Amino acid sequence: MSTPHNRAEKGEIAKTVLMPGDPLRAKYIAEKYLEDAKLVNDVRGMYAYTGKYHDKELTVMASGMGMPSMGIYSYELFNEYDADSIIRIGTAGAISEKLGLRDVVLGLASCTGSTYAKQFGLPFTPVAAASYELLRRADDCAAELGMQVHVGTLLCTDTFYDESGTLAQWRKMGVLATEMESAALYYNAARAGKKALCICTISDCPLTGLSCSAQERQTTFEDMVKIALGTV
Repeated sequence: MSTPHNRAEKGEIAKTVLMPGDPLRAKYIAEKYLEDAKLVNDVRGMYAYTGKYHDKELTVMASGMGMPSMGIYSYELFNEYDADSIIRIGTAGAISEKLGLRDVVLGLASCTGSTYAKQFGLPFTPVAAASYELLRRADDCAAELGMQVHVGTLLCTDTFYDESGTLAQWRKMGVLATEMESAALYYNAARAGKKALCICTISDCPLTGLSCSAQERQTTFEDMVKIALGTV
C-alpha cells in the first residue's frame, strides 16, 4: 500500500514513529541512532527511515511545518500504517521566562486558535492533550539521564511571523512555549485512539530576541532525541 504522500509499503512503518519537522533532521537521527536504517519514503522529500534501536523497530519520519502538514502525515501513520505512537521532536520558541535556549519541554497539552478541530463536529473545542503514558515515560527517562525538563502547556499556532503581539498574554496564562504542530498531532491521536507526545527544544526566545542558528536547529538538539529514544 501507499498514499499520495508516502510510498512506504504496509509493514515498513514501525509501531512507534519519531517525527522531527525537518527531513534533514530525520536523516541525521536515523543515520546516527538506528541500526540497519532503510529509507522507506522520500515523496516530496519527506524522508522516513525504519530501523532498529536497541532491538526495537522504530521509524523516524519528517512531518514538515505546521498543522496541515503534521495533520496529513500523522493521520496516515495512525490510520493507514497502523502506528500506535508518534513522538514529535522539534523546536519551539520560549514564552515562559523560566526557559532558555536548548531547554527541553514536554508538551502536556496544546492551546490553539486553529480551526483544525472543527472537522470533528463537536459543539465545543476539544482539549489537545498528550498521552499520559508517553509523558510519564519521557519524564522518567529524563530523570534517569540526569536531564532537566519542563512539563506544561504549549501554544500551537498557524503563523510563524505573528503580528498579534500576544505572547506576553500567553505567558500570564502559564504557557511555556510556542510551536506549530502539537495540536494537530494530539487531535489526530485522540481521534484514532492512539498515543502522542510533543518533545521540544527551545530554539529561540521571541520575547528577548535570542535564537539558535539554522545549523544548530538541524543537528545539535541531542537531549530531546535521547529522551524520545528512551521513551519508545
